[in-house]
Parts: sequence; C-alpha cells; structure tokens
Amino acid sequence: LSGPFLCFWGTQCVAKKQHCTPKAGEVAYHKGDVLTVRKGEYRARHNTTGEEGLISGSNLREREALRIDPKLSLMPWFHGKISGPQAVGKLKPTEDGLFLVRESVRHPGDFVLCVCFSEKVFHYRVIFRDNKLSIDSKQFFYNLIDMIEVRPAANLSAFLHLSRVSRDTSALWFSRGKENWATHLVVVNVIMYVGEYAGQRVAVKNIKCDVTAQAFLEETSVMTNLHHKNLVRLLGVILHNGLHIVTELMTKGNLVNFLRSRGRFAVSATQLLRFALDVCEGMEHLESKKLLHRDLAGRNILVSEDTVAKVSDFGLAKVSSTATDNSKLPIKWTAPEALKKKKFSAQSDVWSYGVLLWEIFSYGRQPYPKMSLSEVRELVDQGYRMEPPDGCPPDVYSIMSSCWETEPKRRPSFLKLRERLEKELEMYLL
Repeated sequence: LSGPFLCFWGTQCVAKKQHCTPKAGEVAYHKGDVLTVRKGEYRARHNTTGEEGLISGSNLREREALRIDPKLSLMPWFHGKISGPQAVGKLKPTEDGLFLVRESVRHPGDFVLCVCFSEKVFHYRVIFRDNKLSIDSKQFFYNLIDMIEVRPAANLSAFLHLSRVSRDTSALWFSRGKENWATHLVVVNVIMYVGEYAGQRVAVKNIKCDVTAQAFLEETSVMTNLHHKNLVRLLGVILHNGLHIVTELMTKGNLVNFLRSRGRFAVSATQLLRFALDVCEGMEHLESKKLLHRDLAGRNILVSEDTVAKVSDFGLAKVSSTATDNSKLPIKWTAPEALKKKKFSAQSDVWSYGVLLWEIFSYGRQPYPKMSLSEVRELVDQGYRMEPPDGCPPDVYSIMSSCWETEPKRRPSFLKLRERLEKELEMYLL
C-alpha cells in the first residue's frame, strides 16, 4: 500500500476488485467492500466482517467523503459514536419500532440503524455506495436524515413509523412535522412564542444557532429530570426549522421588567426577599446536582402567574458559555476568576447571585450604573464593590458582599445563603 493511504489513521477505503482467495495473513474482500486501513501499515480491517489482515494498495481506492447533513447532530434519534451494547441499553427493547442511529465504534464513518422487534435489537449496517446511503441496496439517499425520514426500506417501514428513541428518553420530544406542533402559536417577539400543548399554555423559544442547539440537546437528559418549584420546567423540544424549546409559561415576564414596571410602591421589601429566596432555592437545587448556570442575572429569572420567581435558561447558559470569547460574557455579572481564567464553578454562580440581589433591591436597575464594561473589570479587579441600593436592608447588603469575596472559597454556598435569607424573611414577617 502506498500514497495517501499511509497518511491517516483509520482511512476508509473501497475495494476496486475482489480478493476472495487470500493467502495466509491477508484479508478477503469483494468489490465495493469498505475497509479501514491502518496508519503506516499494509493492514486493514474489513468493516463488515471485522477480519483484519494484509492488503494491496493497488486494489483499493480512498472512500469518498460521506455527505453528512450538518443538522444530523440535532436529530434526537442520532446518538453519535456508541457501541452495539450501548445502543441496546438505550433502546431497552420492549416496544417494537423503537429505533436509533449510531456511528459504529469499530468502523468509524459507518452508520448503523438499530431497531427493536420481538424484544430484540437488530443492527442494520447502513450501506454506502457511490456517495449515497441505503438500507436495502434498492433505494438510495444522499444523507441519513432523508433516509430515516422517508423510511425507504420496505422491510423496515413497519418498524420505523411507530416511534423513535431520542437521546433524552424522558423528554417530551415533539414531532418535527407542523401537524403536531403546539397549536395556536402566537408571536410575542422575534424568538419567543406562546402556545398550547395538552391543554396547557406553554412558551416556545427558538434557537437558530446549530452549535448552541446541538450542545443544548446534549443537556436535555439532565434538564428534563430537574423538577423544582423555582426552576422553569423544560417540557420538550421541537425539531423543525431549527430547535424550539418548550417550557412552562411564565406570564409575568422576567424579574427585571417586573420590578421596573411596578417599583417600590407596588413591591414590598418582603416580596423582594421572597424573590431573592426563590432564586436562591432554585440555585441550591442546581448546586446539589453539581450543575452550573453561568449566566445568572435578573433577565434570566422569570415570574409566574402567582408571583413566584424561577430560574430559567440554565441549560442554555451552560452550553453557550464555554467562554472562549470574553466579548460574549455578561461582564457585570461574571466573577473575576471566570473572566480571567474561564473558571466557572458554583462559587462563580454565587458571585452572579450577589449581583442579582443588587438588581432585586434596586428594583431592576442596571448594575454598576454609569460605568463602562472596561471600567467595571478594572475597578472590580482593584477591589471595588457596589454600594447598597437605596433602602436596601443592611443585613441583605451583608449577604451581597459575602457573594463578592475575591477568593471563591470564601463565598457562601447557596445552602448557607438560603439559611441567611430565611432568617431575614422571618424578621420581616414578625
């Protein structure tokens, strides 16, 4: 073997002619078979039989690049590179028709359709020929999404129309088809809709960025298992012209606008403490699950019909704040170590919570008023901390200040913050 076949590990090659009578140590193959060639060796592994042996480079050509739809990673039935046993574990074959598609672990670049039938899982290797895909060698498609959605193979059509297993088996995955969308969707703004599903009003938020959407899908198995009275509940997703996140509807909007529109004459100090405690309890639950928010701010706290504050966008914040670009970080809410070293932690969320407390007790004012972002960064690094908002109780400001300790380990946990806020609220209720 010579040429480009020696340059890459795991190069996918196609046999140009058959080699059915191999000598000792050689691998047998037919014309059109796919083999994986090892780097720097005259050896290959047959992608179907798994047999390994010597090969002749003159009998092979490099396989054309598979035409993969960039939205493949957003498909709930695509599970990436997992093994056959892992697929069986995900499918738990109790219902005929459940299926998923995976990339082969043993043969990278090959795809496998795994289908449940008669309490077993059948693994169908996706055929790749002339830059097209097929299951039955009769009907070919240019990408996996078309192959799965059109359901070409007659012997599989009875299975695939029944159901699918998504990466999050507990999530309520809506159909991508418009006919099963939440009905009566009404546009509220550019990215948010109000809809109705199963007799309840819901909020529908659209994510158009494929990278963020893909990362969000990877977090849904965690998010849909988070049930707490102070976390906005994720109900499901819709995959149609992008990703649409469906959550419970919070009728009174975000906390900042709620406070600004009502002011100190309509919202009592007791209510402010209740909001602070609501958010703290939601964050304590995230902390107990070892989950981070990374973008905790008043704009990401929503208020329900019965005036309960709930933390929202915690999944989106986690996946979109890998923080390779500081220009995308909410500087006024982000802890110094997170800005400098990209180090996010429960303690950096506590710092953000301190800024959120300032927002609450200033009735929705912008933190660090009249200061530019560069000034904020410079002054905070030098030890500057915001003064208490007008009318803020001294004990509440003490709690804020404890969240802004320079050393992250000196900041209180959300459990400790909750205990202090509960005591403060008790004093107001006496």
